[in-house]
Amino acid sequence: MGNLAWLVLFTVGYWSYCIYWGWKGARQTRTASDYFIANRSIGLWVFVLAATATSFSGWTFIGHPGSIYSTGLPYAFASFYAITIPLTGVIFLKRQWLLGRRYGYITPGEMFSDYYGTDWMRFLTVLVALVFSVPYLGIQLRASGLLFSRLVQGTVLEHTSLGTVEGGAILLSVVVFIYVASGGLRSVAYVDSVQCILLALGIVILGFVALDLVGGWESFKGGLARLAESDPEMIAIPTRPESPSFLERAGTLFWDGSGQSWTGMMILTYMFALMGIQSAPAFSMWAFANRDPRSFAWQQVFASSLAIGGILFVFTAFQGLGGAMLERGLLPGAEKLGVPGSDSLVPYLITTLSETYPWLVGLLCVCALAAMQSTGAAYMSTASGIITRDLYRHFLNRDASHRAQVLVGRVTVFFIVVLALFVGLSSGDVIVLLGGAAVSYGLQMWPALLGVCYIRWFTPKGVVVGLIVGVLAVSVTYITELGRALSIVIGAVIGLDVDIGRYPLTIHSAGWGIFCNLAACVVVSALTQPREEAAGRSHRFAFHDFLRSHTRLPEERRKWKTPVWILTVVWFLFAVGPFAVLGNETDPTRWIFGIPTLWVWQLLWWLIGCVVIYLLAFKLQMSTAPESEVESLVDSD
Repeated sequence: MGNLAWLVLFTVGYWSYCIYWGWKGARQTRTASDYFIANRSIGLWVFVLAATATSFSGWTFIGHPGSIYSTGLPYAFASFYAITIPLTGVIFLKRQWLLGRRYGYITPGEMFSDYYGTDWMRFLTVLVALVFSVPYLGIQLRASGLLFSRLVQGTVLEHTSLGTVEGGAILLSVVVFIYVASGGLRSVAYVDSVQCILLALGIVILGFVALDLVGGWESFKGGLARLAESDPEMIAIPTRPESPSFLERAGTLFWDGSGQSWTGMMILTYMFALMGIQSAPAFSMWAFANRDPRSFAWQQVFASSLAIGGILFVFTAFQGLGGAMLERGLLPGAEKLGVPGSDSLVPYLITTLSETYPWLVGLLCVCALAAMQSTGAAYMSTASGIITRDLYRHFLNRDASHRAQVLVGRVTVFFIVVLALFVGLSSGDVIVLLGGAAVSYGLQMWPALLGVCYIRWFTPKGVVVGLIVGVLAVSVTYITELGRALSIVIGAVIGLDVDIGRYPLTIHSAGWGIFCNLAACVVVSALTQPREEAAGRSHRFAFHDFLRSHTRLPEERRKWKTPVWILTVVWFLFAVGPFAVLGNETDPTRWIFGIPTLWVWQLLWWLIGCVVIYLLAFKLQMSTAPESEVESLVDSD
């Protein structure tokens, strides 16, 4: 069979599986809790796979290798999101699960408004859910359309509607809508479980494809040496005077160049942005949906940090660096790569198998589609739940039946898909920037979560003002014109020329947002402490007393707290922070194992990061099951 036949065969089989789980989930839906959080029954391995698929989207599959291809190993530091994303989960998921079991929450808006005693948190949670979910889903739909249109070139479908970006995106959105709207989060979880396996399998296979194209491991190492000689910035964080490293001079904390270099500060704050994935409202609902918290630790340590981290640091590097060698013609006898852009690298690698392994082309296409669907489906489901429960049920119909809530949820899924399609297909290349903004908005939930889970000193007014300020700061610094205006003001204050565009002082918008958010939260909380009524403080303190009773460390483990948290800070400084430049070495004769020192540095700190997550999740029991049973204060959802 030809490529098209295999593509159709694998795609139809995969989509049939998706629709089957939509049908099965619909048959099991009896209540709103069934539909929106799977009746709190998601088991260990389903969550481990589904949450991993939700955390690592189609960008991981296509965009990440492409960015290494265009930027080099400095961008490969982004692979550390395999550590930083689950770190957020370690800090918040277990405590949210405890509160969900105790008080019967289905959405984070219900949790926040109950704890802080204000409906402002409902509105803001809905807002963050939408500005996070719609652009993120739009990225996946547009990327799927691009991939599908490229893969059907040269076939009978090329000149049909399916051969266009719009046609492919609409086709995928229809399939996703069917199973998400039908079965809710339960269907999403079971489909995501397979999508996680396909995502990982596809990246590994394409890594070996790239390694084969360059002539094997020894040829790959030789190409790295030639890459260092022809373009040193491909294998080291830039240290030229016009784009200095994070530690190089008096301006080491802030670079006043063009604002686009992958500097130490950008690496650090970009990791902050990606930590917004598991602090976004969607992951609060994943926490509520679990049968027990044991699955959190397994997902965070083994699935995300160890498995996906290893795949990213090895196999996406094979793809990106191998492609860079071929594109520059650095490998004698190897065919020069003809890729029009970084996003075309993965589709090109897939098509190189057309003549020899057409069945593998079909499989890899399904892997790519699964990667794109995995994140979008979860955000469609959770956003619809948040809108239904926090807007429709709370403000319009408090006595809404379970059937009415499920119906509104399904209608909401439709409108979210339509809105995401509109944003994705009308935004062009800007959609990638919107995706970066989405995770930055997700990070702005940190102070609200810290207040609920840890810091009883934060007041409702402080958290609300902080969240509003944080969202505005992200928006201002992400829009080029406003970012430039802000950088001019900052430059005038500190006496430097910092007219640098979208990322003032090479700090990602997530960094600006969370700094302004926390600052406003702390200041307003300090000013409003004396004005708080005793009833409000007592209500919030009851939450913390309950959490403390179920999360208190045994005496023999308390000695680990300080060393583990010190190691966590050290990891940030050396893995993704200012001291990452210590791994720089552009002279191939001084490389360890014949590969760039920066790559060795990344691999070393990836392993240390896995240890950090293990210690936090298991040793400090931040993601383990509580020793005593949680008594629920509600009869049903």
